[in-house]
Amino acid sequence: MASFEITGGTRLQGEIIPQGAKNEALEILCAVLLTPEPVIINNVPNIRDVNKLIELLGDFNVLVEKLTESSYRFTAKDVNINFLETEVFKQKASALRGSIMILGPLLARFGKAKMPKPGGDKIGRRRLDTHFLGFEKLGAKFNYDSKDVFYHIDASDLRGCYMLLDEPSVTGTANIVMAAVMAKGKTTIYNAACEPYLQQLCSMLVRMGAKIEGIGCNLLTIEGVDYLGGTEHTMLPDMIEIGSFIGLAGMTGSEITIKNARIDMLGQIPDVFSKLGIQMQFKGDDIFIPSQDRYEIDTFIDGSILTISDGPWPLFTPDLLSIILVVATQAKGSVLIHQKMFESRLFFVDKLIDMGAQIILCDPHRANVIGLDKRVPLRGITMTSPDIRAGVSLLIAALSAQGTSVINNVEQIDRGYQFIDTRLNNLGAKIIRM
Repeated sequence: MASFEITGGTRLQGEIIPQGAKNEALEILCAVLLTPEPVIINNVPNIRDVNKLIELLGDFNVLVEKLTESSYRFTAKDVNINFLETEVFKQKASALRGSIMILGPLLARFGKAKMPKPGGDKIGRRRLDTHFLGFEKLGAKFNYDSKDVFYHIDASDLRGCYMLLDEPSVTGTANIVMAAVMAKGKTTIYNAACEPYLQQLCSMLVRMGAKIEGIGCNLLTIEGVDYLGGTEHTMLPDMIEIGSFIGLAGMTGSEITIKNARIDMLGQIPDVFSKLGIQMQFKGDDIFIPSQDRYEIDTFIDGSILTISDGPWPLFTPDLLSIILVVATQAKGSVLIHQKMFESRLFFVDKLIDMGAQIILCDPHRANVIGLDKRVPLRGITMTSPDIRAGVSLLIAALSAQGTSVINNVEQIDRGYQFIDTRLNNLGAKIIRM
């Protein structure tokens, strides 16, 4: 188990380029299974979860060629569907939550698939019902074997239909779309997720020959086709990493420029950080965050305490609420953080309280943060990263704190952030990987 030793209290300065989007990568990489032709993908992040998925594709006999540090060519011409029956598949797929999205492409192209219960962050219940209910409406037959903990799906005759999703699940929508693009007839998906990553997937599929209308809204119409071809795709910069850097700059009083941020695809992220009082300047497609000694939380128009909550796009992404919470601990003012989607994601606040933050955890979904206005800095402690986003939040807290902090289990951070210690050290941070 690796650890970070962080010496806090240092202001950072310089430029940083965000990595390719982790959540988009997990969808896009699975989509290469839809065609026997080569697919080139650019701006692939070098992170644990993505590398594990690329390895899994190779195990299916997909030809994987690394063209540059961040570009790959995938050719799924001779897919070994029998790999599903191996113990190796069970072990690798169950360790990676993103593996669930190989189901849609396999069902579309080969008519069958199976999947062990996937892993991922322990942030509360993360049900998979939306995926399987969607497949069933397309005509697939689904069975869950509680003895071997496998989901078995027979999709030998997928047919288009109308469906109203029970929730706008991003991965659920992606899986259903990838199955529907080669189903017979017309599929209409209402209450579909419309995150930028889903838009990117749909646009890529259209370039491959799919017929999809409504990209960017919650009503998708798909006309099934018999064949999809190859294409080239470049992934967006990771909006979660961009938000993390904005929060880091504000909390540490640093002057940072985030290059090539695709501001047009960030939705409410800049606005929400502005509500915490963090100043930003947009220079072309770059975000410049000037050094600030203090920042103050807004109130609602009537003067009541601000609430920041998450929700499906275009509402604020749940992946950044942990960052918002930690940045608020050093602001002037108070804010109520309402994490609606996952009931265990706020349980890392005990570490922040040990560092000196003033936080009241109201229940599993809500925390009231009373900002210290940088009058009382956080203090360094030893802690353990419970998941990707909480881990980076604790890293930001440690960089702003007095003294030395140690974060254990940083493999969790590595799952979602590419060489984060090296990149922040290049800006002046003091992080030692142990």
